[in-house]
Amino acid sequence: MVEGWSRFALRFSDYYKSLDHNSLWVPPRLRSREWMFIPWGSKPPDRHRGFIDKKGLSDYLKQRAPHSCFHSTAYYRLPNERKMIDKDWLGADLIFDLDGDHLPGVSDNDFPTMISKIQEQAWTLWSEFLEPEFGFKEKYVQTSFSGHRGFHIHVRDPSLLHIDSNARRQLVNHIRGEGISVQTTLSGPNSGWQDRIKHGMSSVTHKLRVIDEKGPDHKLYLDELELVLEKSAKSPTTSGKKVSRNKIKEIAELVDDERLGRLNRDNKLRVFGEKNTAIFWNMVKGDSSVVLGSAGETDEAVTVDVKRVIRWIGSLHGKCGLRVTEMPLERLNPESSNSFNPLEESIVFSSDKKFNILLNKDDVTAELAGIRVEGNSGDRLEVTESLATFLVLKGWGSIVN
Repeated sequence: MVEGWSRFALRFSDYYKSLDHNSLWVPPRLRSREWMFIPWGSKPPDRHRGFIDKKGLSDYLKQRAPHSCFHSTAYYRLPNERKMIDKDWLGADLIFDLDGDHLPGVSDNDFPTMISKIQEQAWTLWSEFLEPEFGFKEKYVQTSFSGHRGFHIHVRDPSLLHIDSNARRQLVNHIRGEGISVQTTLSGPNSGWQDRIKHGMSSVTHKLRVIDEKGPDHKLYLDELELVLEKSAKSPTTSGKKVSRNKIKEIAELVDDERLGRLNRDNKLRVFGEKNTAIFWNMVKGDSSVVLGSAGETDEAVTVDVKRVIRWIGSLHGKCGLRVTEMPLERLNPESSNSFNPLEESIVFSSDKKFNILLNKDDVTAELAGIRVEGNSGDRLEVTESLATFLVLKGWGSIVN
């Protein structure tokens, strides 16, 4: 927990007290949901809670004003039971959690760029996978900004509530391209992954050429491809061996028109050598797939966990002060004329009062309500309440007189 949190705990309390319980959004089948709350300070999470109506939830929020609020994606017969086995699992929503943390090619300290990129990923997930390839129906979908680094897509199709973790894992594996044979896909019928691989080939060869020529973005692209391969190494369908930066540079030296021409004519050729060509195709698949959030230390996608908790829509995120906010599915599209803007529409604290902030982190960029701030450790900034809340709760700065 960041220092000086008590000031923000009071503002969270103001927010929750301002809410009319009748206006609260609650998940379907409220009585079957488990709730978990993270208090301010060093207290442990308060979980295994259950509510029978909005009034009970509202009373809790007004009394406790927690740092963060979650509800289960699962439905239970006895959600208040403390042992999971005693809750009696009845099914679970299908959740896709896209988190911008450690996006390839994007700094964690550049919040506006991170949010922009992960919104693109979220829309790609829906428009290229969930609807066209899995046949999911929009009427069963709810989309929300997570309040911090990403987006959630909830699918509540009754026919999917009882599918187990293995079936959900197969969906994730397809999205990630795990088990996809590049050669078979390219030589097969038209498909989403065929288009992605073709686009990925063009994208990766461009990046490798920039790396070899030491162009303006060569370090950025090297970092990006290294991260792609690092994630690929964790996949059960690969060897699991880490690929060095020098190996990426070695492959970059081999990328020329002659080899690429032969590869385009016959994708089964090992034009970069046996091992290097396999690494090249892993970069292509990683460059084309969607970044799904992971469930804690298990590194399992949130989608797979049928007993997961997810942030409650309408709550405040204790790590930045923004609201977990629902939006219509079509507004998830970043190219839409009415695209959802979390840096405008998830702000709660908007008083005119100004705060002086001392930054304690280098090379940070934040933007809220059209006001952009950039700086390094030791810089002093005068900012709005929403930006002060964001910077302090992120751990990027502290309030000074």
